[in-house]
Amino acid sequence: MKINIREEIKNIREDIYYYRRDFHQNPELSFQEYRTAQTIEKHLNSFGIKYKKNIGKTGIVGELNFGDGPTIALRADMDALPIQEVSDLDYKSKNNGVMHACGHDGHMAILLGAAKVLSQNRLITKGKVRFIFQPAEEGGGGARYMIEDGCLDGVDEIYGLHLWNYQPLGEVGVKDGPIMASADIFDIIIRGKGGHGATPQGTIDAVVVASHLISMLQTIVSRNTNPLENTVVSIGKINGGQNFNIIADTVELSGTTRAYTDQNRNMIKTRMEDIIKGVAEAFNAEIILNYKEGYPPTINHEIPTENILNAASDVVGKGAGFPYLSMGGEDFSYYLQNIPGCFFFVGSAPDKKNILSTPHHCSHFNINERALLVGASIYINLIENILG
Repeated sequence: MKINIREEIKNIREDIYYYRRDFHQNPELSFQEYRTAQTIEKHLNSFGIKYKKNIGKTGIVGELNFGDGPTIALRADMDALPIQEVSDLDYKSKNNGVMHACGHDGHMAILLGAAKVLSQNRLITKGKVRFIFQPAEEGGGGARYMIEDGCLDGVDEIYGLHLWNYQPLGEVGVKDGPIMASADIFDIIIRGKGGHGATPQGTIDAVVVASHLISMLQTIVSRNTNPLENTVVSIGKINGGQNFNIIADTVELSGTTRAYTDQNRNMIKTRMEDIIKGVAEAFNAEIILNYKEGYPPTINHEIPTENILNAASDVVGKGAGFPYLSMGGEDFSYYLQNIPGCFFFVGSAPDKKNILSTPHHCSHFNINERALLVGASIYINLIENILG
């Protein structure tokens, strides 16, 4: 597959690679992106781009003003993950237990590369481009804090991307409508009545209750959801019991739910409450549900999605517009609840023959760095198409 990287991006390729590797070597957790923000400030200053800092706590918002016209925002997330990197990269993380294992270092590099090229553009004569560098996407909901601090004020459309190791270089995944799921979290506490393992009579075995509850919760997906509408209920953690011959009096469960629509999202929570109530009554146990709503579904708008398709087709040709969906969650969803926009995936798998060799959130995560040039080229095309 031939990939058509823009000449302006080719000319600063090494700069873009440097941005990404510098961020990768110096990762910072959510709302602790101080060094990251200072680095972004330094680069924006060198481009002659005005900016505001401490937006959404540690975020940066820059803007280029070409004249009257629409304001288009481009967003990159800044935070890393609490993972110990085990790779042998020359630019391996220097911060113990912290790593860019999801591609956010690349997102910032892409946006900085696009900002540098656009700051030198002489063909665009109208509108504004806003560069949003957002903290705390990894569970902190940084987008909400950015919005509260006015990052969307006056913005007409917003666009964001995610480097995606589940797609090869040269593929761009995008579709209108839902593209990423809601991401909710729950904890369940089961309280029974313990006793000796040899004399179960008179006890309420919390382990037995938990096993029945887990099986029943799986029926939410298998028997309450339209098979054509994807949902997920996953138990990721079970903690209970003290010894082989002691009947447990307490078990704790933790998990996540995912859905592409608010209707299914609400249905899952309601069914969980109903099932928990029924199981508790059946076993005469006490079951407490603590349900925390996370990010809502990420739902793309039709015209901005067409804009991305047009911008990407000049870069990757037939690879543009591959209709990709993920059950992952993204706080870019908050932006799309406020204004039109589009979120899309840029294939970045470093190994084309084994796409799953380097999954996101793993301790040896890495990307094909040419994907940075693909993403930056798409952004330049997008802005020229809208404002040029």
